Amino acid sequence: MSDLPLSGKLALVTGASRGIGAATALALGAAGAHVVLTARTTGGLEEVEEAIHAKGGSATIAPLDLIDGESIGRLAQAIGGRWQALDILVLNAATLGALAAVPAIDAKEFARLLTLNIGAPQAMIAAFDTMLRASGDARIVALTSSVTAPRAYWGAYGASKAALETLVGAYGEEMKNISAIRTHIVDPGATRTAMRARAFPGEDPASLKGPEVVGQAIVDMVIADTPSGYRMRVEA
Repeated sequence: MSDLPLSGKLALVTGASRGIGAATALALGAAGAHVVLTARTTGGLEEVEEAIHAKGGSATIAPLDLIDGESIGRLAQAIGGRWQALDILVLNAATLGALAAVPAIDAKEFARLLTLNIGAPQAMIAAFDTMLRASGDARIVALTSSVTAPRAYWGAYGASKAALETLVGAYGEEMKNISAIRTHIVDPGATRTAMRARAFPGEDPASLKGPEVVGQAIVDMVIADTPSGYRMRVEA
């Protein structure tokens, strides 16, 4: 494993139990990183962990609910007690919410969506700031969507992703002259995931690229000398 490009690196992936998060975790593990897998679903995390181990990689599972802010602090404390630095943070976990016209957005659901899609990433960055700064080449990768450009009925989800892009980009600007932290935004495009199936129920999944394409593109970007602030859209 020592000759792999991410050997000796520590990566943390949110929403790692399925879809793009799982695929990214597998690709990171295959590239030599030790991957900390977080999601609510323990069974899914265990499957991804086993898949990483089966390919000769290493991983640790950390089941948690990102809606619970205290759990993020506990996670950071546990990881900080075992490792000195965090090299790669993939902010992938998100919820779609109901697609609705802006006046019809349910306030309670909107609050939960914003907590998971933008509040939790901010809390993750805050909790791991010290460990990210301790890395000689830290990367934060935030997953976004094309619906940051206004689209009817996508106001809630699109607003949360636009906010995420701004938040992560601002952190990158704050860090660029005082640390080795670089931030990247990734729009996965149309990908075969459970969230995509919910949003477009009539779509043929076979017509879409698999999440492994996105996962590998993210790892290739991290391995490359990609500048901070870089935005990538993953094509089929």
